[in-house]
Amino acid sequence: MIFVTVGSRNYPFDRLFRRLDELCEQGIITEEIFAQTGTSTYHPRHYRFQDFLFAEEFDRKIRKAHIVVSHGASGSIMRALHHGKKVIAVTRLAKYKEHINDHQIQTNEAFSQNGYVLMADLELQNLGDCFQKIYEKKDHLRPWENKDPLAIVRQIDTFIQENWEGRTWISAR
Repeated sequence: MIFVTVGSRNYPFDRLFRRLDELCEQGIITEEIFAQTGTSTYHPRHYRFQDFLFAEEFDRKIRKAHIVVSHGASGSIMRALHHGKKVIAVTRLAKYKEHINDHQIQTNEAFSQNGYVLMADLELQNLGDCFQKIYEKKDHLRPWENKDPLAIVRQIDTFIQENWEGRTWISAR
C-alpha cells in the first residue's frame, strides 16, 4: 500500500491528488493508495482518502505502507523513515497557495541530498518516475539512522541564534 500524507494545516494540496489520479489512470500506480487529504477540496477518483486521521490511525497507515508520499514536513518524513519506509517527498508551493512560503523546498532537498528520500520535482512531473525507481529497486535510498536524536534540536537552536539575534522574545507565561 501507498500512504499519502499532507498534514492538517489549512492549505490544500489538490495538485498532488490530481497527479496521483493521473498516475493511476496511466497504469503507473496499480497498487492500493490511501491518502490523508487534509483541507484539500479535490476528491480522488482512484483511491480511498480521508481528510484527517487520529495519531493512532496515522501510525497504522505508515506501518502498513511500503511507500509513503509526504509533503515537506520533517516530522512526517522522519516518522516514515523511522518505520523503514521508502519516502517520496513532494513540495507544497506558495505560488499555488499550498503554503505561506516555499520552505518545504529546503526541507525536501536536505532529505533528498542525504539519500533518504526521493524528491519529486516542484511541478510533480517526475512523480511517476519516483514510483518507478522504487518499483524497479533503482531508488538507491539509504536507510534512516537517527543516532543523535537531539541533532534536530541543535539545528533549530542554531537557526534561531543566527536569524533572530537581537530580537525580543515575549514569554507566554
